[in-house]
Amino acid sequence: MVVPFFDEEENVVSLDDELRTILSRLGSPYEIIYVDDGSSDSTFLKLESIVQKNVATRVIRLRRNFGQTAALAAGLAAAQGDVIVFMDGDRQNDPADIPALVARLAQGADVVSGWRASRQDKLFSRRLPSTIANRLISLTTGVRLHDYGCTLKAYRREVLDEIQLYGEMHRFIPVLAHKVGAVICEMPVNHRPRVAGRSKYGISRTFRVLVDLITVKFLAVYSSRPIHVFGLASGLSICAGFLAAAIAVYQKIAQGAFVHRNPLFTLAIFMGVLATQFILMGLLAELAIRTYHESQGKPIYVVRQRLDSGNINGPTASSD
Repeated sequence: MVVPFFDEEENVVSLDDELRTILSRLGSPYEIIYVDDGSSDSTFLKLESIVQKNVATRVIRLRRNFGQTAALAAGLAAAQGDVIVFMDGDRQNDPADIPALVARLAQGADVVSGWRASRQDKLFSRRLPSTIANRLISLTTGVRLHDYGCTLKAYRREVLDEIQLYGEMHRFIPVLAHKVGAVICEMPVNHRPRVAGRSKYGISRTFRVLVDLITVKFLAVYSSRPIHVFGLASGLSICAGFLAAAIAVYQKIAQGAFVHRNPLFTLAIFMGVLATQFILMGLLAELAIRTYHESQGKPIYVVRQRLDSGNINGPTASSD
């Protein structure tokens, strides 16, 4: 379990009690990692008290408020389990849904995303912008989920190991996981009204998410072949330039228009220069990508399973 907190002093103890009750029923070892994302209230003091009284609990305190993605990344780096569950610390996610999420992983899924089908938030400031953003993300990425913003999700650890988190990218983990071939499913989860503390999110967050969507789309489709997207833009610019030049020439022949006074001729030259710039940017991006992969030894593929027939007792399988 990885749970980030930011100024949630009224929810810390109650959530911890709920979590331990639910996790103790799973019949499997577990750990809880709480991340204090630069709280200015007594959140850390309450977490400190909890970790002193309970086993299998760790607390990470960040120096300032870095944001939810950074807090989840800090918790993930400290986690040791093969299954990772993320959830919010405001008690609106219901810990009672955790066993069902984990069970879906056991059935073969790599990512199980919670869907707040009956979301208990304000319509115009939270639910409506979220619905629009979710549909846009699904349409753009091709990964159809109802609720990207729900933090309550369960993951296989090997999937998360292939993903770097930054910005507001935590909500896009299913998209990035899909890129490496993960099996993704969604299930409805209970969403409770906030009973203590106050929400830290507003409508402005929606715009930041939409900006990050551009980055995610590029990473998911063109991260290993950026010349394709820049080449496409260059090709469109060249076509537009040729069209403008052809019309300018036609006007010169048929109507006697002066080419040097024709804005279409200027547009043709501009589009030709733009096409050249797109190609150069694509080449620079290709160099950057190759430097990244070669310097880190990072492969451009992800292996799901290996079979080894060299074992004298028969083939063995291993998951990477």
